[in-house]
Order: sequence, then C-alpha cells, then structure tokens
Amino acid sequence: MLLRSFFLATALLAVSGCASVRPADAPSATTASLQGDALRPAQAAGWVRSELYFGVGKETGPADRPQTETITEDTWRAFLDKEVTARFPDGLTVFDAYGQWLFRGAAEPNRLKTKVLVVLHEDTPQRRADIEAIRLAWKQATGHQSVLWSRHAVDVSF
Repeated sequence: MLLRSFFLATALLAVSGCASVRPADAPSATTASLQGDALRPAQAAGWVRSELYFGVGKETGPADRPQTETITEDTWRAFLDKEVTARFPDGLTVFDAYGQWLFRGAAEPNRLKTKVLVVLHEDTPQRRADIEAIRLAWKQATGHQSVLWSRHAVDVSF
C-alpha cells in the first residue's frame, strides 16, 4: 500500500510539473508581423503564379522534326536579363528541369533539358501581355515552336 501511494504521489508531481502558466510580462509566442509596402504587400489577392517552360537542351529521342541548337547558359542569362528581368524586376525564380513526352507509336520518349521560370505577379492585362511578350521573344530568338505557360491563382504575402 505504501509503495502504491508513493507511485501515485510521484505521478501527480510529474503531471503537475507539466502544467505551467505564462507570466503576463513574458513575450508572446507570435513574434512575426505582416508588413509591406506598395510593391511587396503584407497580403495581396488577385495575384497569379505564372510558370513558363523553356526548352534549352538538344532534344533526344525519335523526333522526326528539325532540331534547334542547344541554348548555352550565357544565351539563357542574356535572354533572362533582357526580356524577363526588364518586365519583372521585382523578382523571379528559375529551376533546371527536363521534360519528356512520348509520340504515338514511338518506342522511347523524347527528352529535353528545360528551364522553368516562375513569376508571381498581379493578374492584370499588362502582366499577361508581358508574359506573352516573353514567350514570343523566346520563339523568335530560338526558333522554338512553343513556350508552355501555366497560370494558377495564388495568395501572396511578403
């Protein structure tokens, strides 16, 4: 009986030590605050995430069409600076990737090194025109047939 009382008292002490009350003058657990300015709002609606997919490598696989030349890193950077950064100076992200697709009846897929450009921007006619201008400039500069554009509505906070 004495041993049982000892274990019960020990358990109660252990549990009571887990409960605590925060003193009134202790700092709040939430220390971050949302702040922003006109170009980088604390929170904004009406924005989109645009992703553009640019082929930059030599296509491999059973393609039966003329191949464009591999795009060098210097050529890509020059395009990015001239056509993209000029239109979206507040920032962007670029990922290295590769794409693949399988033509009907082909035994193996075609593959192509790719740059994925991500830009978060307001969903306005001007911004959509800027994206279209980038796509057109790439096709004219490289002879590529297309630049895939994917758009998704997003909520942003800076």
